[in-house]
Amino acid sequence: MREMTGVTVTFPEDLLIASKEDAEQFKRRVLLQTLGSLYAEGKISAGVAAQALGCDKWEFYRLLSENGFPVIDYDEGELVDEARSSRELAERIGTK
Repeated sequence: MREMTGVTVTFPEDLLIASKEDAEQFKRRVLLQTLGSLYAEGKISAGVAAQALGCDKWEFYRLLSENGFPVIDYDEGELVDEARSSRELAERIGTK
């Protein structure tokens, strides 16, 4: 197993009070927001993010979705292809 090093970020205690969260809840929120942003920017994989959160990839995808991050990030061409494939499949299923 790879040794993990950490980065410490300090926030004013007022943020904990304002967020009505304890330190662990706040830490997890900040970590999820950071990992979600890095994943959305294509800087890290879902596997790396899930490992940092201590969950599996599917749980990470669920957390992304619940927190407003895109789970699937297609470029325009991929999105058009996916939409076409979905329509074709729907037509085939509907005719049977």
